[in-house]
Parts: sequence; structure tokens; C-alpha cells
Amino acid sequence: MHVPDGFINTPVSAITGVVAAGAVAVSLRGARRELAGPPGVGGVGGLGGERTAPLAGLVAAFIFAVQMLNFPVAAGTSGHLLGGALAAILVGPYTGVLCVSVVLLMQGVLFADGGLTALGVNITDMALVTTVVAYLVFRGLVKVLPRGRRSITAAAFVSALLSVPAAAVAFTLIYAVGGTADVSIGKVATAMVGVHVLIGIGEAVITALTVGAVIAVRPDLVYGARGLTTPLKLRIDGELVDAPTAAPTPVPVAARSHRKVWLAGLAASVVLAGGVSFYASASPDGLEKVAHDQGIDKKTEEHHTADSPLADYGVKDITNTRLSGGLAGVIGVTVTVAAGTGVFLLLRRRGAGAGLDRVGVAGASPVPGVSSADTDGR
Repeated sequence: MHVPDGFINTPVSAITGVVAAGAVAVSLRGARRELAGPPGVGGVGGLGGERTAPLAGLVAAFIFAVQMLNFPVAAGTSGHLLGGALAAILVGPYTGVLCVSVVLLMQGVLFADGGLTALGVNITDMALVTTVVAYLVFRGLVKVLPRGRRSITAAAFVSALLSVPAAAVAFTLIYAVGGTADVSIGKVATAMVGVHVLIGIGEAVITALTVGAVIAVRPDLVYGARGLTTPLKLRIDGELVDAPTAAPTPVPVAARSHRKVWLAGLAASVVLAGGVSFYASASPDGLEKVAHDQGIDKKTEEHHTADSPLADYGVKDITNTRLSGGLAGVIGVTVTVAAGTGVFLLLRRRGAGAGLDRVGVAGASPVPGVSSADTDGR
């Protein structure tokens, strides 16, 4: 659903650019709290937050890789992951907006995928709308579903499914205001929503499988699973009652290292982008197909970085298609994980520093269960 230059006029592109910039600014502030880690495990200045920033960078790289895997949804039409739901559930809604925004920026600048003047449109539609809709649906479902891993996976499926047609509706509204071709908005809306409901099914499957896989291995790393542990039940006189809760035992960082998960995720991203992407569907995606059929692509402009060495997900001057595409995918994953991790580490450090300043004024220890006297001697 990458909108190219020329689909939306200049005034509306500028307005969506302001909306996107505002969303990124708000997300930068919100992401500091999300990257600090859960209270009692990482908290501000705690032990777990330092692992969240690299994982957020990995999520961005994984979304980049999976977006290269277009899957067929109808005759002559394909779709790909948008990633808003996946990012929001794994690392939080604010960080999720930033993850998808980093991906869109890398794609637009390096791979000529999604117009640069349309970057505000793409961030508003693919990063903001999908993430917000998905996370609101997800939080609503986990509140009413039984607590457990299956419920989180089911909620992830439904939220991802609904986020894609929501983005299609958002694009239609943007086009209704700033479209550059005189076409029937009703037909555009019907076509966009229809094809993106099908794409949403693929998005839901990918999101649910990924979230379920991470929960099965390390549920503590899933933002959407925080605080959803099922209380222990005891049977007393034939009735089930909640067992008394014991004080949480601090878990050493070394004992719960995220390194294996990070390496496995990075390896999967490299394999998907560098190898599996060769077998992706070559059919146009949902937006491209609708744009061609409905005539809204009449004023499409050439991309500003069409001469990029990596344009169209291939390495310039490498004639072997498989090698060219695979190498471009690996480069994309590497650049995205580096850029994303750098941004999130900076946010993490700034957020932790501000939190430590606030805690230090009161003279309290930043780590729950450890007195200030214990930390002063270290």
C-alpha cells in the first residue's frame, strides 16, 4: 500500500506530512516509557529495559523483510504485511509507530518504494492508522477474553485483520480530499476495502503466527502480554480460590538473556529478505491494482530516488536477478536494524536518564527491592 508521488496533491500531502510529523513526535515521547521495560522487571533505570531497544530495532527489520514477501490474494493481485499490528503488540503502540515509520523511510530513500513527497501519507496511513486501530482492538479483546497465551494470539489475529481495511478506508478518505484524478470515490472505496479485507487475512495469519511464536518462547518480551498472567487457583472445600501472591523474585538479566531471540529473529529476517523474497508474488499489490483499474494512477510521478543503487529492491549492475534481489534484501535488513536500534537506544537512554534524575531527587533506589544504601556502595 505504498503511495507513490503524484497520487495526492501537494496541499494534502503537506497536511499529512504535518500529521505524520506530529505522530512521530508524540511517539518519540511515548516510546521512552515503553522502552524502559515493565515495572518490577526493568522499569525506569531497571534491569530489563536495555533489552527492549535492540528488540524494537529487530521488529523494524523483520517488518521490512516480511514486506518483501508479496502473497497472492486474488487473480492478478497480491498483498504484503503492513506491520502496524505486529509492532504494536510486540513492542508497544508508540514504539510500533516508530518501527513502521523507520521501515517506510528506508524503503522510500533507498529502494524507491513509496514516494518521498507522499511519505507523510504513507506514515499516516501505514504506521499511524494501522497501529492505533490494531492496538485499540487488541486491548479491547484482551480485556474480555480469558487470560492466556491463546487469547493474546487470537486478539492479535483479529486486530491485524481489521487494521488493513482500516488503512484502506483512510487512504480512500485522503484520496477523496486530495486525489489528482477525477474518479468515482465510491468505486475506489469499494475496490480498496474489498481487496484489503483479503490482504488483512494474510496480515492476520502472519501476525498471529509471529506473536504466538514469541510468546511460546519468551512471553516476557511481548509488550501486549504484560500483566496478563493467570493467577494460580487453589481448591479449598470444593471451591476454587485465588492463591496468595508471593513477592516477585528478581530475575537476573543473564538468566533471561534476549540474545538468542534477537539472533534468531535477525537470522529469520535475513533468510526471508535474502532468499524467500525471490519466490514472492510478482503481481501488483492491492493499491497498485486498484489504482490501475480505477484510473487513479494517471498522474504518477517518477520517484525522486529512481536512480538509487538499490531501487526496486535490486542491486544496480548485478545482472543475476536472484543475487541482486537477495543482496538488496540483506542490505535492507542490515540498514533497518541498525537505524532502528540506534534510534531506540537513544530514546531508551534519554528516558532512563530522566527517570533516574527523578528517582535520585527522592533518594530512593531505582531498582525495586534494593535499598539506596545498597546501590551507593556499588
